[in-house]
Order: sequence, then structure tokens, then C-alpha cells
Amino acid sequence: MLQPKRTKWRRSHLVRPKNVATRCNTVAFGQYGLVSTEPGFITNKQIESARVVLSKYTKKVGKSYIRVFPYLGITKKPAEVRMGNGKGQVDSWNAVINKGTVMFEIGGLAEADAIKALRQAGYKLAVTSRVVKKGEENK
Repeated sequence: MLQPKRTKWRRSHLVRPKNVATRCNTVAFGQYGLVSTEPGFITNKQIESARVVLSKYTKKVGKSYIRVFPYLGITKKPAEVRMGNGKGQVDSWNAVINKGTVMFEIGGLAEADAIKALRQAGYKLAVTSRVVKKGEENK
């Protein structure tokens, strides 16, 4: 699973996704990309499951690129613990996704296979998404 090697602080404040992405909003590495159509969070487990789907479709022919990283630690207190006594330990890692962020890219495949692979990977994520081609407008 993806997670930071080290962080400056043990626990972070919750970062709310902004409305529209100003960075990572174009397809840069592959020919096709998976773009979010709403802001939200993606866990490191969801990123891993989408990566597995993409690797099944690419095999040894194509190449897949992951453009998001889970840097936000989500804390959780243990079950049956009283209120107070500080913040809980880091439970999972999330990536903050703005609307219009390119999350995954794929290259070196036929158009039908690439679109099918990205669509299947999109089903694994907690945000809605659509497939775009390199050079298309991202609206």
C-alpha cells in the first residue's frame, strides 16, 4: 500500500478538497487518463485495487501511471474509548482529489482496451470519474 515514508508531523488536520484542480489536470504521460468529476478522498487501498486492475489490462504491452499519492493521515480512536484524551492514532492514508484531477493514466494500448481498463479502475474509486484522451479539454 502507498503511504509516506516519513511526515513532518504525526497527525495532520483534515484538508478539504477544493472545487476545481489547477494542477494535475491534463494527461501528461500516457494517451488516456481517468479524471475525477467530483471532489473527494481516495484511500490507499482503493488506489492499490485500481492499480491491480490496470496492471491486468496492460500486462507487458502498455504502461500505467499513478498520478495521486495518499499523504493525508486519517486518525481513528479505538472502540469503546471515552471522549477526550487527545486525538487518535493514524488509521489510514487518503489522497485529496479535486474536481478535474487526472488520477491514473495509461499508454501503449489500443483505444478500446485503454478505455475499458480505465473505466474498470474507476469503479474501484470513491469518486466518480470519466476517461479522457490526451489533448482533450478537461471540463
